[in-house]
Amino acid sequence: MFTSPPHSICILRLSAIGDVCNTIATVQAIQRQWPDTEITWITGNLEAKLLEAIDGVDVIVFDKKNGWREYPRLWQQLKGRSFDALLHMQSAFRASVATLGIKANYKLGFTTDRSQDFQTLFTDTKVDSPTSLHVADGMMAFAQHVGVTKHKLSWSLFYDKQHATWAEAHLVAKQNLLIVPGASKTYKNWHAQGYVDVINHARGAGWNVILAGSPAKVEIDLAEEIQRKLTEPCLNLVGQSSIMQMLALIDKVNMVIAPDTGPTHMANAMQTPVIGLYAHHNPARVGPYSYLNYVVSVYEEAIFSETGKNSQDLDWRTRVKDKNAMNRIPSSKVIERFNSVADNILNKK
Repeated sequence: MFTSPPHSICILRLSAIGDVCNTIATVQAIQRQWPDTEITWITGNLEAKLLEAIDGVDVIVFDKKNGWREYPRLWQQLKGRSFDALLHMQSAFRASVATLGIKANYKLGFTTDRSQDFQTLFTDTKVDSPTSLHVADGMMAFAQHVGVTKHKLSWSLFYDKQHATWAEAHLVAKQNLLIVPGASKTYKNWHAQGYVDVINHARGAGWNVILAGSPAKVEIDLAEEIQRKLTEPCLNLVGQSSIMQMLALIDKVNMVIAPDTGPTHMANAMQTPVIGLYAHHNPARVGPYSYLNYVVSVYEEAIFSETGKNSQDLDWRTRVKDKNAMNRIPSSKVIERFNSVADNILNKK
């Protein structure tokens, strides 16, 4: 699309933390090739806090809590501005409405196989989907479409010394395992006993275990249930960290275990080995990009049980509807994967 560096690009990706994390790799690929291109990113409140971890981006917050009143506020902020391209990277109706007040020479969006909520009606240029199922590759396809050379996806996030100090204060000298047991959506969560089994095993292998997560009630309740089941409780930091403190903690520990939630992708971005636990969504599409081989997934068996079909015969984003699907994951599989990853970590020292 551009044979010379564009003057300005607008990124529209409002949520969620995991998807914003995946999108960072695309934005940084654009920055590496076109360092003088001005990049504006419209995103959500919490997501904007994560973007403090990158440089060179003008972040505009879209607060969905304000409802329809947020649109004129956003458009007022953009008044008088025009972009060479708008990369509309979120196929949700509320994001598409925002494009109506964004001036751009080109408005790029997904093709019909990856779009939803009528996104194709709000864009004039369709980005061909890559052969890869992963959403991160789907984001990178936008950069390639405007003229960025394809490279291996990489992330570069940083945090302040104060966040590093906070994280280090919670570590011990031995190997540290961070478990983020809960996601904001309850159906994505594994059961407390499974985590207890893994924690007991890890401690027996000499690892220090820390619990962390957001202040959402579902996450706090799950962490407290885990604590009650343990003979000796873990350090429980659930609900006690900012997103940048969480980023630092993820960077400082040796391994992370989490379900399909934002910190899983934050670990990927920080190159911290992460074991993702999946049942409802295909990890080939939404798993931690560089650690897909560490994933423990029962998605294929769960989706076949529900539909009688394998994932390749279903729509790209087909989700398992059984709210108890995560219970299909046996503790033994997670422990086995922990042992394997732990061996890899120790062998690299």
